[in-house]
Amino acid sequence: MASNVKVLLQTEVENLGSGGEVVRVRAGYARNFLLPRGLAVVATESSLKRVDELKRAAAARAAQEVQAAEELAKKLEGMSVRIERVVGDEGKMYGSVTAKDIEDAFERAGVAIDRRRIQLTEPIKQLGTVEVPVRLHASVTASLKVEVVKKDG
Repeated sequence: MASNVKVLLQTEVENLGSGGEVVRVRAGYARNFLLPRGLAVVATESSLKRVDELKRAAAARAAQEVQAAEELAKKLEGMSVRIERVVGDEGKMYGSVTAKDIEDAFERAGVAIDRRRIQLTEPIKQLGTVEVPVRLHASVTASLKVEVVKKDG
């Protein structure tokens, strides 16, 4: 039987808690994911004395992340990228446009976006302009304008 352990979160962990909280998790999750990434520490007497300090640090870090995400959202608001694809005789596109393609196009435009944050439900398979949501932070979502056009030649 797997046992639960108490850990003190150092930063916000999605679907678990925010920085400074003491939570119970499975031992393997703590040992293999939370502790190696520095997201949490084992809840000992000495670490529990640092709870207030960790909560302040986590709140400051979270505010900084939200601010950076909002700035990036404003930057993305006025941008759009063009992605060229080969089209057949009947106007049908060969292949599709994936989150990786969108990430690469924005990177060429000078904006780094992690493709795992791009919320593309299914690959784009038609020509035209598409607005794709991107989750920059838990509370900040922006819309990417992607224009899929016919490749010349």
